[in-house]
Amino acid sequence: MAGRYLETHFTPKVLASQRHYFGSAQVVPPQPERDPLTDDERAFVEARDSFYMATVSESGWPYVQHRGGKPGFLRVLSPNRIAFADYRGNRQMLSTGNLAGSDRVALFLMDYPRRERLKILGHGRVEDAREHPELVAQLAGPETRGIVERVVVIEVLSFDWNCPKYITPRYTAAEVEEAIQPLRVRIAELEAQLRQKP
Repeated sequence: MAGRYLETHFTPKVLASQRHYFGSAQVVPPQPERDPLTDDERAFVEARDSFYMATVSESGWPYVQHRGGKPGFLRVLSPNRIAFADYRGNRQMLSTGNLAGSDRVALFLMDYPRRERLKILGHGRVEDAREHPELVAQLAGPETRGIVERVVVIEVLSFDWNCPKYITPRYTAAEVEEAIQPLRVRIAELEAQLRQKP
């Protein structure tokens, strides 16, 4: 776990809760200003086809939204910067409006088959796609460039890998199809053998 992540979240109330339930609180020494993403985080981030993003509204309530696309749609631009093309949606503009008021953002990325999860904290900003065609070209393929309205750029503060406990493995249709393909081949072989018997 990156130290800056703990330092950010271990507020006085959290430490008081730790003392109440466990008799002591975790001590986190001073940490660097940011924890850069490593090659492990880059590979994990760019293999995802979806993630959840939390922003903070002007009323103080968190707002969580799902984002999805082809693997690699969430791109690591540098060890401290990630970005994604934001497509036309339901026109509510909740995340966009929230980021205009508070730039704090949290991402939650899951790999259900491998029971892995990565949480990222950062400061986000929204850029109008019409004003940044070069960024759109970098983040979206030719088939989706026409529906990109915004680009969300996140300056990464820190991250945390969670343990696999209680993560139920789930599989996409493509992953299930890949897993059962050898069975389909074997069934076809056996059926062919049965047809050849007198």
